[in-house]
Amino acid sequence: MSTATATAQIRLLGIRHHGPGSARAVVAALQADPPDAVLIECPADAEAVVALAGHCDIRPPVAMLAYVVDRPERAAFYPLASFSPEWVAMRWAFANGVPVRCIDLPSRTVLADRPSTAAPESLLHTTPPRPLDPIAALAAAAGYDDAERWWEDVVECRSPDPGQPADADAPFVAIGEAMAELRSVCEPLGEPDDLLERWREAQMRASIRRAVADGGRSLVVVCGAWHVPALASALAPAQARRDTATLRGLPKVKVAVTWVPWTHRRLASGLGYRAGVVAPGWYHHLHTHAGPQVVARWFSEAAQVLRRADYAVSAADVVEATRLAEALAVLRGRPLAGLSEVTDAARAALGHGSDTPLRLLSSEMVVGAQLGVVPDITPMVPLARSLAAEQKRWRLKAEPVTRALELDLRRPLDLGRSHLLHRMAVLEVPWGRPADGRGSAGTFRETWHVVWEPEFEVRLIEASGLGTTLEAAAGAALTQRAAEAVSPGESTMLLEQALLADLDAVVPLLLGLVRDRAALSDDIARLMEAVPALVRTIRYGDVRRTEGTAVADVVAGIVVRVTAGLVSACTALDDEGSAAMADLVRSTQSALALLGDADLLARWRRALDEVSERDRVHGLLQGLATRLLADAGTLGADAVERRVSRSLSPGAAPLESAAFVEGFLGGSGTVLLHDPVLLGVIDRWLAALAGDAFTDALPLLRRTFGAFEPAERRALGQRVRTGEAPSTAGREGSLDPVRVEAALATVALLLGRPQ
Repeated sequence: MSTATATAQIRLLGIRHHGPGSARAVVAALQADPPDAVLIECPADAEAVVALAGHCDIRPPVAMLAYVVDRPERAAFYPLASFSPEWVAMRWAFANGVPVRCIDLPSRTVLADRPSTAAPESLLHTTPPRPLDPIAALAAAAGYDDAERWWEDVVECRSPDPGQPADADAPFVAIGEAMAELRSVCEPLGEPDDLLERWREAQMRASIRRAVADGGRSLVVVCGAWHVPALASALAPAQARRDTATLRGLPKVKVAVTWVPWTHRRLASGLGYRAGVVAPGWYHHLHTHAGPQVVARWFSEAAQVLRRADYAVSAADVVEATRLAEALAVLRGRPLAGLSEVTDAARAALGHGSDTPLRLLSSEMVVGAQLGVVPDITPMVPLARSLAAEQKRWRLKAEPVTRALELDLRRPLDLGRSHLLHRMAVLEVPWGRPADGRGSAGTFRETWHVVWEPEFEVRLIEASGLGTTLEAAAGAALTQRAAEAVSPGESTMLLEQALLADLDAVVPLLLGLVRDRAALSDDIARLMEAVPALVRTIRYGDVRRTEGTAVADVVAGIVVRVTAGLVSACTALDDEGSAAMADLVRSTQSALALLGDADLLARWRRALDEVSERDRVHGLLQGLATRLLADAGTLGADAVERRVSRSLSPGAAPLESAAFVEGFLGGSGTVLLHDPVLLGVIDRWLAALAGDAFTDALPLLRRTFGAFEPAERRALGQRVRTGEAPSTAGREGSLDPVRVEAALATVALLLGRPQ
């Protein structure tokens, strides 16, 4: 649509955001009649960074990021892809020396507090809900039940007739007229109902007038199709007066604007981006490979993707899929094969009727995982520059797809990567997440699942106030959290994070904090929470190159206090409290066994012995203490049998006895398989239970025995049913000393210990 006056010609190119057909049409219109300036629907205060769109090192998808300087969590993204009409207009303008102006409402107003409206959305070109979807309305008028398919047929897959002179502006004139009709229905008063929309359109009209006043004679405005009718009256004097009144006194806030990398996946409307498209990867392909072979190229690339995933796809399959897609387009009356035809053909010819390969193609090609690149000269906060330097130093690229990263901490490169990922985690930027069972500090290997999300750019900006480098910012973050930590367990976790992230500067502070919190705490459970992390720090300090001597003194002090108060802490607990305490006892036992300090273990076992004998201690804890002492060899077989018999005697409450059994067996029936006396004690106790008592104890018993391995349950059932005694072949008197010596030598070799 064009608006001409005696002094200027304004051409309004109404586009669909992120549409390759719109992008091609915009370039054709610009080339057919080059303008004096290109005006684009982008925040007016972004012009300083828009110039970087012409830089040779920038590669879409990228996004303009605007954020409030003193409140960086309040931010807005303005994504652009290679097939976005605004992007191709910018690139054309910079390549041809044509000025670019941004005409939309400045982000300093969009991000300012507006009591009467909702908070701004962090997405480009999102607008408040309208009475109807304009594209869907046009599609319905054309007899389509799918708005996406209509737009593809009319715009995205539109190929001009090479034999006819093309009017480059004709599609935009038609779109403008259609939108004018729709707006007359949706907005009978002639103005948007939403205040932000009125501000935006008033700002765009004012920007057009300003460009004309600055000497523009031929202007091209690239804007969303919905806004075309509203901008057509930009030069009317009456409209100018109304716009001046609308824009008077707008709220403002100090903002910064920069470019950040974006991903195709984040452009997808399926992830909640209302201005996005269903298939950004497909649209990127249409834009990049426009021409008669676009479908054949698509299937050729699809075959490569499937082959990398070990699907057998031949060249004949590619030819068949291409022909099938083109035939489907003819049968369905479409000008070219679209995404639906390509998908159906791929399912039939490449997937042989299966949807499994289609899911891979959807992720890799239809949506896509491309990550953009911004130039090094792009304005960044110092913390982001520090991250970029660390990524380069440790050769760890930010990628938009999840991948597993195996680290061997004995290698300097992998150790540095581990420190980097842990520092990012401290800053609450979860670039990497430890894999279950492999992310512990207790091994020289770590497994991470790493994936970069564009939102992490905002989190880095939020953390930039903590320091200018990753090390300084992560250390400051831990220091702040340390001031809020109230328990030894919390302080210990912070200390462990500092050691994992190689933040030596804050270790003395956190170590002193742990010592102080432990000295002041009278909560034995909280003290026990601190032990495992501290022991891991000591035990594996040689792998991570940390110093554990000072930590060992803290552990010794905590264990002394724990053993002194353990009996009191285990007394008079209910079922829930006993279960929680049992978990702490197990973790503390494992930690002290890992540490291997004989004096501390002796203290701990004496405390467990008191727990197992003390009245008013829950049966679960008594059973657990008895089992731990038995496994350590502190209690002999006769003593264990006496304690079990006493706890299961007729005078004991059935539920308390069942709890003792649960604690004693601890998810493993091995002790019963090798001790027929204990098995007989438990068997006789169960047989002697009255009906009501058995019913009450049954849930605990089922939970206890259900945790055994299937082979253990079968063996126990066989022994109880037949009365068979365990084999004596494994007793000490029948062992062959020569064979035992050979076995011990092999174990020593596996453990790396000299014989």
